[in-house]
Amino acid sequence: MSHPPDDTAPESMGPLDRQTLFLLERHLASDALVVDTTFDLDVYEPRLLRGYLDAGRYPDSVTAGRLDIRWFTTGYFSLHYVEEHNDRDHWECRWDRHPNAHNTRLHFHEPPSATEIVDLELPSLHPLDVYGTVFTAIAQRVKTLWSTEG
Repeated sequence: MSHPPDDTAPESMGPLDRQTLFLLERHLASDALVVDTTFDLDVYEPRLLRGYLDAGRYPDSVTAGRLDIRWFTTGYFSLHYVEEHNDRDHWECRWDRHPNAHNTRLHFHEPPSATEIVDLELPSLHPLDVYGTVFTAIAQRVKTLWSTEG
């Protein structure tokens, strides 16, 4: 199983923004593609918000999908999308905004392995706008999977 990246110490990104994580959790919980949400460590000390996606909405080759979200009071964030496949392989990508040496603060780790990194531009950095951008990309990915496998 692929784990969320830990490429930047959370201290350098600032404290986690619990209110934003709770806001995003409410949106995840109301999305038809999401079957469950959890907080890693717990709701009182969240380190990560995880949304589990409905595997029944994917072709049979995909056994699980999830979105891992970290959001910090500094406005830095990481949204990591991962699909698990029957062949034990995974497909992943990540939208990030944080200080780093490899690209601009706002960047995208391209699929299928999230190792190639490109600069990213978003019309807004508001959490709900970023969430909307990511979920639009996930919905398009599901559509593409069905058109190529279905």
